[in-house]
Amino acid sequence: MDIISQLQEQVNTIASLAFNTFGTLQRDAPPVRLSPNYTEPPANPTEDAANVAEQPKLMSAALVKAAKQFDALVAALPLSEGGEETQLKRIADLQAENDAVGQELQRQLEAAEKELKQVQELFSQAADNCLNLKKPD
Repeated sequence: MDIISQLQEQVNTIASLAFNTFGTLQRDAPPVRLSPNYTEPPANPTEDAANVAEQPKLMSAALVKAAKQFDALVAALPLSEGGEETQLKRIADLQAENDAVGQELQRQLEAAEKELKQVQELFSQAADNCLNLKKPD
């Protein structure tokens, strides 16, 4: 797998871990009284308290580990050579090449459409000739 695909996969992993972490924190958060006018909220029945306290630590450690792996992949990316000016020139060259290829493809498409029309006309003429050659019953 190339480095860009690995980076994309790592971003997906980080996003998944973040959503799971936030969801778990939200699910396991103790109830809070919103106002003194409200009654005390009922206790949230959870598993053992030690597990609930340990889970955010484990999830945050996994999130930090995934972020470090992402940083390592970014560090493994090849450095650009020549600076920004060279990159901009390369982009302009590639864009010009892309435009030239696009124009050539457009010419080929137009020629193919013209040839298709000719073939359709010839086929129509051939079909008409075949129908005209048949003897009426």
